[in-house]
Amino acid sequence: MSKINYRNVVAQVMTAVRPHIGAGKVADYIPGLGEVDPGRFGFAVATVDGEVHGGGESATPFAIESISKLFALALVLHHDDRAIWKRVGREPTGDPFNSLIPLQLSRGIPGNPFVNPGAIVVTDQLLSDTGDAYGAIRELLRAETGNPQLHVDAVTAHSEETTGNRDRSLAYLVADFGNMINPVHETLDHYFRQCSIMISCEELARAALFQARHGVRADGSYLISAEDARGVNALVLTCGTYNEAGDFAYRVGLPCKSGVSGGILTIVPGRCTAVGWGPGVNEKGNSVSAAVALRAFGRLTGLSLF
Repeated sequence: MSKINYRNVVAQVMTAVRPHIGAGKVADYIPGLGEVDPGRFGFAVATVDGEVHGGGESATPFAIESISKLFALALVLHHDDRAIWKRVGREPTGDPFNSLIPLQLSRGIPGNPFVNPGAIVVTDQLLSDTGDAYGAIRELLRAETGNPQLHVDAVTAHSEETTGNRDRSLAYLVADFGNMINPVHETLDHYFRQCSIMISCEELARAALFQARHGVRADGSYLISAEDARGVNALVLTCGTYNEAGDFAYRVGLPCKSGVSGGILTIVPGRCTAVGWGPGVNEKGNSVSAAVALRAFGRLTGLSLF
């Protein structure tokens, strides 16, 4: 494989995205996110060889939001808890990430682990596996980033909790069909806090490198097997950007996981990870500027699964 000058790539990505910075609308239905300046932008690449290159506000922390769902799933699989696939499906959805309708039709089995009800079930399983789902995710992120100070933003967590009635409805519907192990309020407490962890583009790119290394952590140990890493990457590709995953597969050609705070993580197996952050999102909940940046990244590097 040819050597890519990622420093130059980051600079070219920043040039390509500049006209699009500030596009979209912040997710103000979560008040803590509504206060973020939509004109901010950061981009970073981390390679399996240890390089990290950033541009713009690549060191500025933002709320991880739904990108935390990837780490929660990996930790459940780390505990060899294959029972999760009896509780959550592996199919993409054309419905919004917080829709109640498909959950009713499936009798409480969420379509995949990256829609909100699926992520709540995964957190519920992780809480049973560890006794502290939020703590397990936080410690994994601290270890992989090398930053022991990663923490929850109290304002965002409070916003998640006070505006989380749709998530409560989803969780109680899942519980009504017998698919929750722990009390709903306990699982949601961990879920809201895991979504409120503050992390930068550079840190998030480093944290997710185990997916590019086929399951291998920064210390050389396996978090998950290569088989599970491949499976998680497949789910990130097909389900990771809400009901816009097909468009991302078409335009970017790589597994992408987004969050409504404006972050999008992409994984290039065997090579690197890349993260864009722009707080303005589209109607599907995906960052407009980060999507442009990742399309440019794929085009400039020639990296694609297809």
